[in-house]
Amino acid sequence: MKRFFITLLVLILFAATGAVAAAFMLDRWFKGAGPLPEDVIVFIEPGTGFSAIADILASNRVIDDPLKFKLMALWTKDQSKAKAGEYQFSAGMSPSAVLQVLVKGESITHAVTIPEGLTVRDIAVLLMADKRLTGAVPVTLQDGAIMPSTYYIHRGDSREALVERMQRELQQVSAELWPKRQQNLPFSTLAEAMVLASVVEKETGLPEERGRVAAVFVNRLRKGIPLQSDPTVAYGIELANNAPLGRALTHADLAVDHPFNTYVHKGLPPSPICNPGRASLEAVLNPPSTDEYYFVATGTGGHNFAKTIQEHNQNVTRYRTALRQQRQQ
Repeated sequence: MKRFFITLLVLILFAATGAVAAAFMLDRWFKGAGPLPEDVIVFIEPGTGFSAIADILASNRVIDDPLKFKLMALWTKDQSKAKAGEYQFSAGMSPSAVLQVLVKGESITHAVTIPEGLTVRDIAVLLMADKRLTGAVPVTLQDGAIMPSTYYIHRGDSREALVERMQRELQQVSAELWPKRQQNLPFSTLAEAMVLASVVEKETGLPEERGRVAAVFVNRLRKGIPLQSDPTVAYGIELANNAPLGRALTHADLAVDHPFNTYVHKGLPPSPICNPGRASLEAVLNPPSTDEYYFVATGTGGHNFAKTIQEHNQNVTRYRTALRQQRQQ
């Protein structure tokens, strides 16, 4: 009997020693250098279970033993904390570091830039072409409802969620700028300011001109003079046809009676004609004090501004001359 207990004790000691050795080796593997020869990007789709994640990592050579990886994740209680996403793993990264990347959700970010002056149709095309995003663009999106900017996304983010972020950004910018507006402007609501900002945005892409363009329109509104903005006319035609204009405006276009024709109707158009940026909104809320009522393109970039119709007509003649010279070149 004594010999039996001695034998049993020896077996237990050997088993314990083996377990300790196995645990030591597993921990050494977990914290040691991994097999990855060079940096790699791996995308783990939402809803992927941890066992499948381990297999994906192994197939990309991020780890060399998915079973050990799953055992250590179970031991550290991180198995349920791993997050889906697009990850960049460095060459030789240890399995322990790999697991922490997954737990922290250190997913790669991508920039999505929405330029100022795009319509919702343009933005929908841009977002649908970005295959890093998922889902559809909300059909209820309207012009003047989002803030153009650069947004950072993760692969797999939804287009609807991104649009919501753009809308929240506009709300924040508006809440900041609206209380700082000049007094006695010829409009009384933020919605009207957005309409005018959209017209300014489409009229000029030069930062140094935004204030003067805004001032011209503010001056015309105060005097009850029609804005006579070509982009509003073009927008109305595009809205009616549900398609880009695809050509230059004609004199006949300027005479067509539709709500967005600011040659025919005084005041602001009924809604924004694009999605203006922060700078255009700032310009209409705090325009410089001028006595200019007209502007026309130079033909070489930018605009010539005028105080009187006579001066404006001279600028128009110069513009037409510049156009003829360009066609002859």
